[in-house]
Amino acid sequence: MKNKIVVIGSSNTDMVIKSERLPKPGETILGGSFLMNYGGKGANQAIAAARLGGDVSFISKLGNDMFGKQILKMLSKEALDTKYIKVSQEEKTGMALINVDKKGENSIVVASGANSLLSIDDINDAKVLLSKAFVVIMQLETPVSIVAYAASLAKSSGAIVVLNPAPAPKCGFPMKLLPYIDIIIPNITEAELISGISINNDDSAKKAILKIHSLGIKTIVLTMGAKGVIAYNKGEFVYVPAFKVNAIDSTAAGDTFCGAFCVSLSEGKNLYDSLVFACKASSISVTRLGAQTSIPFRKEI
Repeated sequence: MKNKIVVIGSSNTDMVIKSERLPKPGETILGGSFLMNYGGKGANQAIAAARLGGDVSFISKLGNDMFGKQILKMLSKEALDTKYIKVSQEEKTGMALINVDKKGENSIVVASGANSLLSIDDINDAKVLLSKAFVVIMQLETPVSIVAYAASLAKSSGAIVVLNPAPAPKCGFPMKLLPYIDIIIPNITEAELISGISINNDDSAKKAILKIHSLGIKTIVLTMGAKGVIAYNKGEFVYVPAFKVNAIDSTAAGDTFCGAFCVSLSEGKNLYDSLVFACKASSISVTRLGAQTSIPFRKEI
C-alpha cells in the first residue's frame, strides 16, 4: 500500500512576542518576551507528519537569504524529503510576526515572500512524486492557482487530497478547488467564511458542515480548539472531545492536527482513530511555546 505523504505549502521564519495580552490598534505593550522560530503552515504540517512517523516529502519555496538557508538546514535535520524545496532569487523568505497572550491566543501577520512564487514548473518537477502519493495536503499560503493545479495532478493519480483552508479565505472560498478536494480541515473562522453560517454551538457547527458538504466535499473535519473536533463523512457526524491540558500557545496546533491526521490516514486507520490521534498530537503542541518547537514526536503521543 502507498503511504507517501506530500505536503505542498509555505515555509516562514516566525518572530514571536509573548505578552500579557494582545495589543489594541495603536497601542504599545512593554514587557514581552521574544522568540525566533521557524514556521509556515506547510513546513509545520510537513514536520508534524514526519515527527509522528509519516513518510513525508515537502514542496515549498524559500528566498536566497539568511533565513532561507537556516530553514533549509533545519528541515534537512528532520525525517523528511527536502529535494523539492526550491530557492527563489527574486523574493525573500516568508516572514510571520506573531503576538501570543497569556491565555495562548495569538494574532499573526505574514509577509508571503518566496511562498507567493511557488509555480506550475515547481509542481511539474514533482509530478513523479505526486503520482506516488497516498495523501497530499495543502493550505492557502501559496497561490490558489498553484494549489488547484497540484490538487488536480494528485487527484488524477488517485491520491487523497486534503485542504487546510488557512489562512481564512476572506474573498470567498476558491471554488476552483472543489472538484479535487476529498477532505477539508477548517477551523471555526474558516468554516464560517466558507459556509456563510455563524458557528456558536454544536447545532450551528453541524449546519455549517452540511453546507460545506453540499459544495461537493466528501469529508469535513471542523476543528474547534478546546471544544474538540466535529467531522462528517458518509452521512454521519463524528465527535471527538479535546484533551484537557494547560494551553500556553496555540501557534501550529492546527498544523500539528493536520499532519497527525494525514499520518494516521496513511497508516490505514479509520476516521475516528485518525481524529483521536490528531487531537492527542495537537493537545501536546499547545502546552509549548512556538510553532515547530511545539510539535511532538511519535513517542510522546
